[in-house]
Amino acid sequence: MGVISIDAIDGVDAGALELRLFPDPVLRERALELEGVTENVGAVAARMVEIMREHDGIGLAGPQVGLPWRIFVCCIPEGVGRRADAEPATACAGVEVFVNPRLDDFADELVVAEEGCLSLPEISGEVRRPGEARMTALGLDGVEFSRRGAGLLARCWQHEFDHLDGVLIIDRMTQLSRLKNRSAIKGLKKMAGAR
Repeated sequence: MGVISIDAIDGVDAGALELRLFPDPVLRERALELEGVTENVGAVAARMVEIMREHDGIGLAGPQVGLPWRIFVCCIPEGVGRRADAEPATACAGVEVFVNPRLDDFADELVVAEEGCLSLPEISGEVRRPGEARMTALGLDGVEFSRRGAGLLARCWQHEFDHLDGVLIIDRMTQLSRLKNRSAIKGLKKMAGAR
């Protein structure tokens, strides 16, 4: 896997980033690791959080803003059945940023739940994912950390991690959900001028 240099990282204008929609080719690229965590990585992460909130999302990955970077942000608020201090956690204490993340471990049991995606507006479907996962990544301070998550938090991590490998929910949906969304997907392609 290639690495994005510090010079390339610092050459990005965070303020110019916008949400990319399917079938934008960047959504199918495998993202590259960042050589380091610079001040501009923090600016990019802050802009990603703004975009995520503008679109009422809970997570957003680098490719979704046009950057083939291995970075994502997420924010799962505490609420019914979701706690940041649970073990494993089921919510975030605040916005979390994951740079060069690795999914280290999964639960064996798969859970089916409805998922949507900011880059695929008006499309949602059932996706099977492990109910628990462990994520290891660098924070904005450049220090590696690991967390174990469950429920919606673990699902969000896996969804955003998929984006870093060019995988979309339409690739993971159940067969029935794919059929249900077929015309909506064609509509997105048509709006973008793709075939």
